[in-house]
Amino acid sequence: MRFSDIKGQEEIKRRLVRTIDTGRVSHAQMFTGEAGSGTLPLALAYIQYLNCPDRKKGDSCGVCPSCKKIASLAHPDIHFVMPVNKQGKKSGETITSDTFLPEWRRMVAETGGYFDEQMWYDALGLENLQGLISKKEADEVIHKLGFKSFEGGYKCVLMWLPEKMNTEAANTLLKILEEPWAGTLFLLVSARPGLLPATILSRVQETVVPGGEFEVRRQLRGADTAEASEEFEAFVELMRLSYNDKHLELMKWAERVASLGRERQKRMLENFIRLLRSSLMINAGLEDIAYLWGAELDFCRKFAPFIGAHNVEKLVEEMESALGQMRQNASATIVFTHFALAVSKLITKN
Repeated sequence: MRFSDIKGQEEIKRRLVRTIDTGRVSHAQMFTGEAGSGTLPLALAYIQYLNCPDRKKGDSCGVCPSCKKIASLAHPDIHFVMPVNKQGKKSGETITSDTFLPEWRRMVAETGGYFDEQMWYDALGLENLQGLISKKEADEVIHKLGFKSFEGGYKCVLMWLPEKMNTEAANTLLKILEEPWAGTLFLLVSARPGLLPATILSRVQETVVPGGEFEVRRQLRGADTAEASEEFEAFVELMRLSYNDKHLELMKWAERVASLGRERQKRMLENFIRLLRSSLMINAGLEDIAYLWGAELDFCRKFAPFIGAHNVEKLVEEMESALGQMRQNASATIVFTHFALAVSKLITKN
């Protein structure tokens, strides 16, 4: 991954390049930002630039052996840690990130590094199960860093979603985060740094990466997937039925959505929020940063005039409320029936 492969975040990229060029590389860093902001691509580009022997014009060369190995996530001195789990895991079975490196490489390659926690769990085949960074994982990290660098550069640990560490793992890494060995870089990539222990936060240099939730949707989920298309169609139907006060049809819409799996319902609501906010941007004359294309852009251009200060906050509130209730395992039928009727009251013909 090169910095030039990453769209936007120009000031962040210049700042990161400057720290390496001036030799001010902090050995324990954390990039924080929401899914879609580019934290993981920036982290990968940073590591590649740091280890490139032929940097040019503020970027790695992309063609040397080091760059090629890092780009394929196969450099012997770069170690990846991410929350993992296994469906049907046997009692006492221990799994670590290395088990899932093929899935990790595939996910980064397919999305350019723009994916979220749930997408990763989907790739692992987890159903109603979350990943974890265990003490065993932390022990493995320390063991790997004990070896001499294979290629003479930095030994790097990139930990994605460190907030998924359990207490034992966090305690294990505290000492080495405070006093990393020479030539070692710890780079944490967090979506929710507030969940990390204060002892971890105090030991890292933070780079906050701006960007809204699911800002680059094409990379995050793939706009051409069947599921993403169905989510979009559900949004369009909901808004059209609401605009035309079709209450009976809205009840049927709620029944169909309530029959979907809970994880899919949550992703659908997250997608609704994205489309709503993008419509507001278009209405405000900010289409260039709405990150829409194809059918989504065509519809939201037409829909945008009906979204504004008079209703957007309440609409987002209804969507976030429904999302929160689904996360708490509320009745889907009750939640989506109330949700559909509430939305219909907020979409008016002006």
